[in-house]
Amino acid sequence: MKARRQSVLLDLIDHDPLHSQEALRRRLRQRGFHATQATISRDIAELGLVKRAGDGAYQRSGVEATDPQTARTALERAAAEFLRRVDQVQQLVVVRTGIGQAQPLAIAIDRAQLPEVVGTLAGDDTILIIARGAARAGALVRTLRRFAGR
Repeated sequence: MKARRQSVLLDLIDHDPLHSQEALRRRLRQRGFHATQATISRDIAELGLVKRAGDGAYQRSGVEATDPQTARTALERAAAEFLRRVDQVQQLVVVRTGIGQAQPLAIAIDRAQLPEVVGTLAGDDTILIIARGAARAGALVRTLRRFAGR
């Protein structure tokens, strides 16, 4: 039963943008599987599902945007949706997001391969970005603010 439910769950996320565990639960129920939130949470962890940077929908781990323009567009959408505040301290950039939104935004930043960025570290609602110097950090802050409409 578990393997079949997880197979259906993968099929669902491969074909439809599902953004929450509740949406997954409802869709599984439509397919005849009555699963609790805890069961769905365990399935997500076991399957290694992650939230897509562009829209926050679940996807299989390792699915990457290969086209640089697609990755940049995904970053623009993620910044517009998730970025709450961005500050610079020399070559470091601190980005604040809503709860649970730092990971998808950090993934979008990493995939966009911006020349200013050395790397990112993300928590639950905070991202630390290491830039290639203070001047590039300033340029990155301006870019992220523009993407977020600030």
